[in-house]
Parts: sequence; structure tokens; C-alpha cells
Amino acid sequence: MAKSSRSCRVLSLFYVLIVCLGLWENNGAIAGRVVAKGPLLQEYERGNFGYSKSFTKLYDTSNYGIFQLNNGLARTPQMGWSSWNFFACNINETVIKETADALVSTGLADLGYVYVNIDDCWSARVRDLKGQLVPDPKTFPSGIKALSDYVHEKGLKLGIYSDAGVFTCQVRPGSLFHEKDDADLFASWGVDYLKYDNCYNLGIKPIERYPPMRDALNASGRRIFYSLCDWGVDDVPKWGRNVGNSWRISDDINDTWASMTAIADLNNKWAAYAGPGGWNDPDMLEVGNGGMTYQEYRGHFSIWALMKAPLVIGCDVRNITAEALEILTNKEVIAVDQDPLGVQGRRVYSTGTDGCLQVWAGPLSNYRLTVALWNRCSKAANITATWDALGLDSNTAVSVRDLWQHKEVLEDATGSFGAKVDSHDCHIYIFTPETAAHAQI
Repeated sequence: MAKSSRSCRVLSLFYVLIVCLGLWENNGAIAGRVVAKGPLLQEYERGNFGYSKSFTKLYDTSNYGIFQLNNGLARTPQMGWSSWNFFACNINETVIKETADALVSTGLADLGYVYVNIDDCWSARVRDLKGQLVPDPKTFPSGIKALSDYVHEKGLKLGIYSDAGVFTCQVRPGSLFHEKDDADLFASWGVDYLKYDNCYNLGIKPIERYPPMRDALNASGRRIFYSLCDWGVDDVPKWGRNVGNSWRISDDINDTWASMTAIADLNNKWAAYAGPGGWNDPDMLEVGNGGMTYQEYRGHFSIWALMKAPLVIGCDVRNITAEALEILTNKEVIAVDQDPLGVQGRRVYSTGTDGCLQVWAGPLSNYRLTVALWNRCSKAANITATWDALGLDSNTAVSVRDLWQHKEVLEDATGSFGAKVDSHDCHIYIFTPETAAHAQI
């Protein structure tokens, strides 16, 4: 048998196996996830396109697997805005409408920030006589359906909040034991996204409390993004991938360098569990809220994108600063986050005091590689990424594009690449091996 015929037969059997296992997409609804070690990463494994044979081990995706949320969403990480980080409980329907307007007028919506997510405090403090959730009549007098219609007319999507407990964190009614009624209600309102929190949970394990809402959403007749917010309890990536479209891996972020870097490190260890359909969630972006410097926010955004994290804005976009808007609208960094290959990047090398000089990297589609040089030290320093650390063959030549300068900075780098990086700043690049570039011509 000719080699080409054998290859075709192997590939055909691969597809047949996928279908038989129920892992293929059907009519826009995903029946499950294929482990992300398909044909593209097999090319990497063979040492093609300038990558070493250790590449797939370095960027392990072996824990990315089948899930049961049959909604066809989250092929790339979600993007949008949420009310909590800036407004907390001080929300009302005017704030939500004005935010939707601002997402459109600033151009953020056109870049993919389409979810407008109402967090805690939208509901009345008790259910009505029929046991249904009711919007707070003082702050949301028009109701959620009218707000949903307004957001949809803008070409955006509406998100809402509830809790896998008897109360929300701000002591409004939770959805524990009310999953079917609440899911049907959200669907009737035209809700597109549910953030599901973890307060007042009666001590019941999250693995028992979160699947009932998954099943209720699946049965509601509406495709609703399911965002688990159990704060990383019980190693949520190990089971959340069977339940939701994303899962929080930590406590709440706050607008500080210490909080942001600690959560990045925590998310790093779960990289092998993420992929199209389900994502590790290191929490919302703090860019624009004022607690960090421009350089720190740039690193925050770069590393979140490299980690394929949800990009959910947490500032007041109605009054956004020029610097924050510059960061959040960087199309090239957004494209890293939204890359269809969907492999989460991770830290591959560190040196310096307490490992504060760091190299993070991750594979992209079309055989490219994204590389970040992140200086978490107190002084400017040179950071070098070696080909061995990145999973590149030592003689591979790559072009290097700087995503913050928006230009090619080197055409034929070999062996290593480095740059001087200011304290708490981050440079992010795309490496394109010459053999990969030629293959695309």
C-alpha cells in the first residue's frame, strides 16, 4: 500500500472514531470535546515546522476532554464586560444600558466584547408568591426582558448572575433547588450568559450543586453560556470541564499587582485542562480601574490573552481612560486569546530572584508560537527565551513580531531571543518559523 493511501486511511479512521464516540459537532451543538492532540499537534510531535519532539509534552493538553454542556458555545474564550469589579451592588438598568452603548461607541463590541453581564444585586430580596425570581423594582423597574431586548438591539448579549446556594453572596435568592425554574425564566428573558456563584451552599460539594443547573440550561431551549464561579474549590478544572463553559480557578481578583500575579501563577498549573468549549477562568480584567500602572495592566492583559482566559472587562467603560482603551483594543493581543487552536499558554522558564524574570509561551494556529517576556522584578532587566525552553529546534529560524509595537522586530532569529523589559512590564510576541511561513504560501 502506498504511503499516501495509508495516511488517508489512518485519517479516515480517526474521523470515524470521533463520530462513533459522539465527539463531533452536530447542528451547531457540541456533543463533546476531542482531546487537543489532533492533526496540528501531531505535526508538532513529529518535529515538523521547526518544533522539537518534546513540544507536545511542554504544552500538554492531555486533560482536555469530553464535556456534557451541549450548547456549542465557547469555541474561544468569552469576551465582554461585567458589573462587579467597578460597581459591585451599585447597579441599575441605566448603568447596564449606558454600558452597552459605550461598548458599541468605543469600538469594543466590534472587537468581540459582546457579553454585557449583570452581576449580583439585580434581583429583589425575596422570590414572589409563585417562587420566581423578580428583578429589584427600584433598580430594574423595566424588567430583565426589556433590558435583554435593548442589549440585543445593539448586537450584544446579556448575562445574568445567580448562585449555587440558597442565597447569593449579597444575600439575594440563590438558585439551589430552583434550577429548572430559574433556567427556564432566564431563557424566557432572552438571557445569553449565566455566572453561577458559590455562597451559602449549605456545605454541599460543588460537584453535586453545579451539574443540576447545567442540565436545566441544556433543557431550557436556549443556548446560555454557563460560567462556573466556585472559586477553584475541589480542584474545579478536574470536574468543571464536564459541567460548564468556563470555571473560576481562584478567589476574586482585586486591582493590585499582588493579586493579579498570584492568580496568573495559580491558573498556570491548570493549563492542560482548557480548550475549545471550556476554559480556565482567572477572573475578570482589572484594566482601567486605577490600582495598577500602565505597564502592569499591559502585562495583565498580555498574560490573560496568552493563557486563553476570558477577557471580561471590569472597569466603567462609559468613562474609560485612553490608556485603558489602548490596552483593551489591541487587536493583535486579542487575536492570541481568540486563536482557534485553543491551547492555553503557560510559563516555560523563569530565573532571577524568586523566579521574577519569566518566559511564558503557547502554540497558535498555523504553526506559530506566542511568547511573552514578563519582568516581575523590581528593576528593568534583560529576559531571554531560548529555543530549548520554547520547544523549538536549535537551528529553527523564526520571524518575531512585537504585538505592542505592532511591527516585525527580527526576521531570522535562531537559538534564542531576548529583550530588555522594564520592571513589571511585559513584552508579547508571535514567533513564526520560516518553514511554517513557507508552508502557508
